[in-house]
Amino acid sequence: MTEYESKWSKNPMLKPKIEKVTVNISTGRSGEPLDKASKVLEELTGQRPCKREAKKTIRDFGIRKGEPIACVVTLRGERAESFLKKSLAAVDNKIKANSFDEAGNFCFGIKEHIDIPGTKYVPSLGIFGMDIAVTMGRPGYRVKRRRRCKSKIGKDHLLTKEEAIQFIKEEYGVEIS
Repeated sequence: MTEYESKWSKNPMLKPKIEKVTVNISTGRSGEPLDKASKVLEELTGQRPCKREAKKTIRDFGIRKGEPIACVVTLRGERAESFLKKSLAAVDNKIKANSFDEAGNFCFGIKEHIDIPGTKYVPSLGIFGMDIAVTMGRPGYRVKRRRRCKSKIGKDHLLTKEEAIQFIKEEYGVEIS
């Protein structure tokens, strides 16, 4: 038993958890490619994606401000955990240590969505890459975000990079390089 496991078993409020998984497919242009990406994302996650617009005009890429260029889905709870397991399998359960930030959140990318187990290639839709961002937390983090009686979280209760890495290693069998 590691030092973290013994600490988490003594106090369950300190055990990290996955708060949300955000899946993003950016096509760089609106219209048919974005619609196809939305269909792919909906098939993979079981949720209807939300479209994101360009923040500024980039003439070289042919992007105008306000034009929808990406689609995003936020998964929570059981859906988030099951999708995370599948998407980690697509990257051979390996994540780089520099993918983690100081708050324990991490991101990784998948080059082709057909690498996810159980996904079939549909020629009419094509192949898309995606970014997956995982937000980590602990029980009690709601205090920081709630509307009424907001409060700060103590330094001892904040999640660290090392604890998040240890949690992901133990819970999901991920190899950190």
